[in-house]
Amino acid sequence: MSIQDQLKEVIEGNEVILFMKGSPDFPQCGFSGRTAGILQALEVRFASVDVLSDNAVREGIKAYSQWPTIPQLYVRGEFVGGCDIITEMYENGELEKLLKPAA
Repeated sequence: MSIQDQLKEVIEGNEVILFMKGSPDFPQCGFSGRTAGILQALEVRFASVDVLSDNAVREGIKAYSQWPTIPQLYVRGEFVGGCDIITEMYENGELEKLLKPAA
């Protein structure tokens, strides 16, 4: 199974999934920490994947989404965005509306 197929399976198998550097409890970069913190503040259950533990996943997710940076948030199989987009959506209330059905 290719890395793209594996990523698709993981993304479609989780309602909300965050590809990040580190883990929600021990983020390894500020952007990943901020994004995980926003999801925790909204009390959303989410899965996470530490891209630092596997370079194939780290590079593969960038190709999968055609987005060059980490973190990356997916909700119900759809790419939502990175830290800046998630922060903006959180501040204007859009993120909570998107996540409500998943919560």
